[in-house]
Amino acid sequence: MPDRFRAVVRPLVTEKSSAAYAAIKEYTFQAEPHATKTQIRAAIESLFGVHVVHIRTLQQRAKIKTRGRTQGTRPRWKKAYVRLKDGESLPVFEG
Repeated sequence: MPDRFRAVVRPLVTEKSSAAYAAIKEYTFQAEPHATKTQIRAAIESLFGVHVVHIRTLQQRAKIKTRGRTQGTRPRWKKAYVRLKDGESLPVFEG
């Protein structure tokens, strides 16, 4: 079970996540695969000092990658979509 501060690995800043932020103020994070929604909520609220309203999570499956004759897998990971209380924002995503 992940620690409260290890539940959230890093923010994901992609073209799709930037569009979601601009449209509905939704932030995207990479989380530990075994972290629950309550652990992710507690980690974001304690790390950034904000109030989380809604969380959606999904598991990204492991992918098989091939280079020449060698085959390996990328690990699975969890993605978390987080919506904050109105009027709050995270400094990580501000440009």
